[in-house]
Amino acid sequence: MASQNQREDLPLSRGTDYEPLAARFRPIFERIAAGALERERTRTLPHEQIGWLKEAGFGAIRVPAEYGGAGASLPQLVRLLIELAEADSSLPQALRGHFAFVEDRINAVPGPAREKWFERFVNGEIVGNAWTEVGAVKLGEVITRVSRRGNQWVVNGTKYYSTGSIFADWIDVYAQRDDNGADVIAALSTRQPGVKQSDDWDGFGQRTTGSGTSVFENAVVDEENIIDFSTRFKYQTAFYQLVLIAVIAGTGRAALRDISYEVRKRTRVYSHGNAPRVSEDAQVQQVVGQIAARVYAAEAAAVRAAEPAQRAYETRFGTDREAEKSANVAAEIESAKAQVAVAALILQATTDLFNALGASGVSENKLLDRHWRNARTAASHNPLIYKERIVGDWEINGTEPPFIWQIGNGVSAA
Repeated sequence: MASQNQREDLPLSRGTDYEPLAARFRPIFERIAAGALERERTRTLPHEQIGWLKEAGFGAIRVPAEYGGAGASLPQLVRLLIELAEADSSLPQALRGHFAFVEDRINAVPGPAREKWFERFVNGEIVGNAWTEVGAVKLGEVITRVSRRGNQWVVNGTKYYSTGSIFADWIDVYAQRDDNGADVIAALSTRQPGVKQSDDWDGFGQRTTGSGTSVFENAVVDEENIIDFSTRFKYQTAFYQLVLIAVIAGTGRAALRDISYEVRKRTRVYSHGNAPRVSEDAQVQQVVGQIAARVYAAEAAAVRAAEPAQRAYETRFGTDREAEKSANVAAEIESAKAQVAVAALILQATTDLFNALGASGVSENKLLDRHWRNARTAASHNPLIYKERIVGDWEINGTEPPFIWQIGNGVSAA
């Protein structure tokens, strides 16, 4: 129900019935899970699997129902991403840039430009991202440029960590305008010769997210898709983190699934064990029970952390600016708390699973180590130590968290 301070005639994505929504995608998640181990082993990018999700309308679940989307709330999106991450943790991370761009568009001023994007999302088009500059850039420096060339606007520059863009129809590029120096988002089509993408991500985890380098050489962007960065949705940092939290929680679910299966089928026992079957060994059961409890807590924290971001989205269209500000602060703080808690829970769970098996548990055929590698990689994107400090500063001093942060070279000691 809309609040008294909210426009009741404006369609918003406040949520839907979760089980019917999830039921649409669970058969696809099962198909994705069936090939996940082999894709991990061969580092095969999930182009086909992303295609299944696009065709099923997964990329439009946050679009208001009145425009053809599912109208899902942010907690519901997080729940779905957790389920997808259980199937293959690379896929929700590959779609992180897409859902962030969708979130920005559903926060945008209503009008034809926004509705055109809604139509694209509903038709299955997805958006990648390219924000991180390459090379010896100073902190906050933006080298990628949007310039006027004749009667066209073009983008030139090189980006790294452009996760998911290799699967995308569009790319959300963080750049700077040459004419006025303003920071902007340039949303440009990948279907043009001026865009070159590489799968050169060399991390030990999340190997099939399609991350890597994107090069833009006079890539054309429509003027209506050059968006002033100052209008970007305010809880964006929290949102990006929520996706990673979902990735980590879903990785934990996959680890629990796999260790339960391995214990269930194991026949070899130790002479100094506690039962004639591993599945009946009380200490092994305890290990799996602890993993299950950690996964449960991680999933609950992930979903709860999305609630203030949903409030921030809804109050953005109201008249109570203090309520909106409070929701944005809560979105940042709660996503940071959840990041710290979920990372600790799942990193421990994906380590402890080996206590339930013998030496065969480290077999390359099983690839059980992928769960720790994937969780560790997703947990490393935004340094945990800084999130802990930000939360502590808030709790002690009431210091507002940063809503935007950047990375680059610091001041030389020389």
